[in-house]
Amino acid sequence: MNPLPTPPLPNAVLSFDFDGTLHDPASDPPVPEEFFEVIRELRTDHHALWGINTGRSLEHLLEGLRESRFPFLPDWVVAREREIHQPHLSGRWLPHLPWNQRCEREIQTLFKRLKGLLEQIRRDIEQHTGAQWLAMEGEPAGLVSRTEEEMEWIVSHITPMVANEPQLAWQRNSIYLRFGHRDFQKGSSLGEIARLHHLPVARCFAIGDSHNDMEMLDASHAGMAACPANAVPEVVAHVTARGGIVTKGIHGEGVVEALRHFFPRK
Repeated sequence: MNPLPTPPLPNAVLSFDFDGTLHDPASDPPVPEEFFEVIRELRTDHHALWGINTGRSLEHLLEGLRESRFPFLPDWVVAREREIHQPHLSGRWLPHLPWNQRCEREIQTLFKRLKGLLEQIRRDIEQHTGAQWLAMEGEPAGLVSRTEEEMEWIVSHITPMVANEPQLAWQRNSIYLRFGHRDFQKGSSLGEIARLHHLPVARCFAIGDSHNDMEMLDASHAGMAACPANAVPEVVAHVTARGGIVTKGIHGEGVVEALRHFFPRK
């Protein structure tokens, strides 16, 4: 499996959240075949590059691509909401080192400085909830709650705790939360990809359904923004307020609908 032939002069960047947006495990196939047909059309008619912008690790995402029977690879991947990778002809995925190394350096420096605050947050969460704290390679600080209601309580509790640390942020998707650096998330990663291809924000399309897609859907990173009908209310409100579209369809059907809206057939 390889990417489509690279267009000689890219003219658009398409950014897709994976779980809950493009990919629905309850559907068969999990990603509609029409999506790939539209991507082929947009490659020819608009010289579009496309990629997956996800909270999954690279390894976990590649499993999802295989399970979803992707006929070709994306042109780029953002993993863990911040790590940029691009496919190589050898079949390997190559990291975009200048970005990834700066991201890792900034996060490690921030977490080292805020070690005491993160430990206090961990104690509070473990004392007052049943959420599980996570710390591992590539995931220096995160947690998994038992329910979305519990995650709502956690977010409301930690928000005032970090109010004086503007660089400390988190990315949330349902019951999962990952702490990180405010400058490295799905939106800024999309901006870096657009910069690499010398494309303005106006030529960037993004679609997502959850809280960790908010930056990617912001007008500062995507001139064209959408969310599927199954998106969480906060994302629906954000997309609507900035003049994007909320599709009638859910998951992959909504993705196709959004692409047809912004890129009508020639």
